[in-house]
Amino acid sequence: MNGVPEYLVDASTLLAGVEDSDLRLFDCRFSLADTEAGRRAYAEGHLPGAYHADLDAHLSSPIGPTTGRHPLPDPARLAAWLGDCGVSPRTRVVVYDDVGGGFAVRLWWLLRWIGHDRVALLDGGLQAWIAAGGALTRKVPRYEKGELTASPDDTRWITTEALAAELAADPTAGRPTLIDARAPERFRGDQEPIDPVAGHIPGAINMPLMDNLDADGRFLSAERLRERFTRAIGQAPPSSVVHSCGSGVNACHNILAMEIAGLNGSRLYAGSWSEWIRSPERRVATGSD
Repeated sequence: MNGVPEYLVDASTLLAGVEDSDLRLFDCRFSLADTEAGRRAYAEGHLPGAYHADLDAHLSSPIGPTTGRHPLPDPARLAAWLGDCGVSPRTRVVVYDDVGGGFAVRLWWLLRWIGHDRVALLDGGLQAWIAAGGALTRKVPRYEKGELTASPDDTRWITTEALAAELAADPTAGRPTLIDARAPERFRGDQEPIDPVAGHIPGAINMPLMDNLDADGRFLSAERLRERFTRAIGQAPPSSVVHSCGSGVNACHNILAMEIAGLNGSRLYAGSWSEWIRSPERRVATGSD
């Protein structure tokens, strides 16, 4: 763990440096079907020194009448909680889960949003740690409180109103390229197990997050990820790309993949599908188009 981690850290490297006093780990395991599953899994065993980061309690704000299922957290509140966990400006953070990073990427993105870029995802997650010989513990860590101030960069995300306006703009003005990270059957509207309306935002491209990973649940090489995304977005600049999913969580996986690929500057649609469908005035599409 010498130097600042960039985007990903492999399990063997983390294992060698897990005792680093400037390192903080966060276990982001979660289940949309059972919101207590992550807490139970953490209590049963987690990486040494890891805190539990709960998607609902720590990484989201309460749901409002017009929001999606996981609104962005208040940045000052998020920074205060991270400080309570011992995170300071000099701290290196590693986040992980057990589903290829699908939930841990939320904290990866949030940290960068509030101005803390010293954060990496454990490539391959909990499974890679165990395969590398890493032990689990039930011990909850206690670190000296850190002082972390949030300096949110709101150019990293877009509101529903702003996205709707950009999508409706004259094509010559440069519309965003909207990428949806959900599974194909949810994108098409064949099934919708979570939200009350099935389908996708008209004009979106479906790029399921799991296609960023190899058979072992690790990210593809930068070259393969770059090929994947440039094939989808063509000549569009990365800064014109907006990422969506069900509630603004899994979409961060595609943001990370683009960053690994050197396609920097894409934005998050934080409200995503669950917020888009709050108004019946917003159009929806089904099928592959």
